[in-house]
Amino acid sequence: MTTIPIRRALLSVSDKTGIVDLARSLAEAGVELVSTGGTAKALREAGLSVRDISDLTGFPEMMDGRVKTLHPVVHGGLLAVRDDAAHVASMEEHGIGAIDLVVVNLYPFEATVAKGAERDEIIENIDIGGPSMVRSAAKNHAFVAIVTDPADYAVVAQGSTTLADRRRFAAKAYAATAAYDGMIAQWFAFADQGERFPETLPLTLKRGQALRYGENPHQSAAFYTASGPHARGIGQARQVQGKELSYNNLNDADAALDLVSEFREAAPTCVIVKHANPCGVATGATLEEAYAAAFACDTVSAFGGIIALNRALDGATARAISGIFTEVVVAPDADEEALAIFAAKKNLRLLLTGDLPNPARAGLLAKAITGGWLVQTRDGASNPELQVVTKRQPTAEELADCRFAWTIAKHVKSNAIVYAKGGSTAGIGAGQMNRLESARIAAWKAKDAAEKAGWATPRTIGSAVASDAFFPFADGLLAAVEAGATAVIQPGGSIRDDEVIAAADAAGLAMVFTGVRHFRH
Repeated sequence: MTTIPIRRALLSVSDKTGIVDLARSLAEAGVELVSTGGTAKALREAGLSVRDISDLTGFPEMMDGRVKTLHPVVHGGLLAVRDDAAHVASMEEHGIGAIDLVVVNLYPFEATVAKGAERDEIIENIDIGGPSMVRSAAKNHAFVAIVTDPADYAVVAQGSTTLADRRRFAAKAYAATAAYDGMIAQWFAFADQGERFPETLPLTLKRGQALRYGENPHQSAAFYTASGPHARGIGQARQVQGKELSYNNLNDADAALDLVSEFREAAPTCVIVKHANPCGVATGATLEEAYAAAFACDTVSAFGGIIALNRALDGATARAISGIFTEVVVAPDADEEALAIFAAKKNLRLLLTGDLPNPARAGLLAKAITGGWLVQTRDGASNPELQVVTKRQPTAEELADCRFAWTIAKHVKSNAIVYAKGGSTAGIGAGQMNRLESARIAAWKAKDAAEKAGWATPRTIGSAVASDAFFPFADGLLAAVEAGATAVIQPGGSIRDDEVIAAADAAGLAMVFTGVRHFRH
């Protein structure tokens, strides 16, 4: 039988939104209502006739409500195969009535953790009976409908269910209990036991949207968002306008937000990203000034790029950004003038994030490889203690440029070289197979930017240069000298550090070691 009438429904929900309307519709369709605790109270207050679960089981709710639905009469009514003669005989022998619909949502474990509750309260908000009923009903979906999502109330309100609906409900139900158990397991591992890498790592992800395609049109893709009290980022941003975000839009916007968050407490800052690498970053007295400086670093790559700002978008900056084609703009907020200006750019996506993520936040990063996952902690190192290793000390301006360039290099694909001067990137070399080529590419891009802008000299003259890992040979450093850099920041740690330091001294450079590497693959 594909369509089954609902004769008895068991309703037991923590979130009671919509439950009275559903129960009223079921009652009007002749459905017997059975309920528990607070749900039964809410239904009676609405004037509905409801049987308590204790009437069914012959046992009162006990142990502060911990034991109420864990009973053979309940689970027999859910699990009985209705066209199996032996099952039917057992039901008749033990006075078990069939339950055709279960409506359950679970104790608010996540919300309890999010509000900072004490351990005992968190434990009490681990639902036991609810998931048990969900799983029993879902297993027997050939005969029983299990509804865990209020969005599905309307489907069952008329008093019957189809097999297709019951199958769909069962799939959602098992996903709901898996996510619920996953949240609990995460809390026990990370918060309660302090394990960084538990033996089993459950992931709780909810599909935010199906994407048109992946990195390329022949690839399928979807966007899943993280849940939990600390989830904050592109997945939680509000899209104000523009067409649907693509896989690459989301990936690049995440890279831009991750980098601009390093400057959440800094002066107005603009980050421009292309293919997950920054192509221009700058700070300024205003966002408009910061954007102009970041754009000047690489006007070619900025076309069709992603822009992230560390301040609310204003009208002047929105007008400047509107001068070229931009895919996505990410900002904490936007004023009315900026919104009106962008409204004329129908395809431009504007994402508002609210507070920027904390760059030092804890968390794990996971990357799929063939047959498994690589999982690591976030690269939260942002302000390392510096060691001057050359004869010449850096000036205050050089030191500031070193720290700025080092922050950018953390977000550039390795091998990474970043030249910076006066709070702006001068040239960025990304993702090369050796460091020398990255240094040369970054210098070439700075020279090209100067020619396009009509500057007398490239901004690498008098700049600081950052390398995400140590210089294995002096050649990469000498390329930076040739480009006009006067200060260097790098991790150090090469067996040829002495050779590199000697080359820096010979060129009159100031060089500092961080002791921290920033590989990004």
